[in-house]
Amino acid sequence: MKRRVVIIFDLDGTLIDSVPDLATSLNNTLKHFNKPTYHRNIIRNWVGNGAKVLVKRGLYGIKDTDDLPQPDNFDEIMEYFLNSYQSNLCKETILYPNVITTLQKLHKRGYILALATNKPARFLPKIIDYFGLNELFSVIVGGDDLPHKKPHPMPLLHICNSLGVDTANAIMVGDSKNDILSAKSANITSIAVTYGYNYDIPISQFDPDYIVDDFKEIDGIIKCIN
Repeated sequence: MKRRVVIIFDLDGTLIDSVPDLATSLNNTLKHFNKPTYHRNIIRNWVGNGAKVLVKRGLYGIKDTDDLPQPDNFDEIMEYFLNSYQSNLCKETILYPNVITTLQKLHKRGYILALATNKPARFLPKIIDYFGLNELFSVIVGGDDLPHKKPHPMPLLHICNSLGVDTANAIMVGDSKNDILSAKSANITSIAVTYGYNYDIPISQFDPDYIVDDFKEIDGIIKCIN
């Protein structure tokens, strides 16, 4: 390749399906604090904005909690959830089909691969190691590594700056509106997958540059772009 190109990937809902372990941990937390628990299919629609938002949605049992206050013991609840999730990491979480083979192809062809996720950074080393992704990503940014997380453009701009790559030579791959809005704000080409977590809203509504149903299709799109 004549130019350095970075492909930035989201994690949950794009590379891995972590809902089973997140749901177990959230329900453990809700049960401990005498709150109703929920089926994992409901919790699936709450994932994507980071751990604090997920827990707040669980406490109120609704997706839109922006105008609702945090309980006085929210810090205690959060710590319980984070510890529960640490204990349940990778028990039922799986890679989506064709993720490893596609990432390996892209890496072998000389693309720089990076990860930008809203998941707290403390969980990433174990997940990355468990799925054998250590050698693939040059930069990894967790949801609490920077002052802002997606949909703010900061994580994507930070990755580009760290690698010395212009945003014109960057591509964002994700499953939710947060990924697409972040890419648009950073002036980065976006590829959306249809199988992840986007609150039951078709990802096409957020106008990504490309849409795929299977992760392996990303390889062909990137060949065309570059």
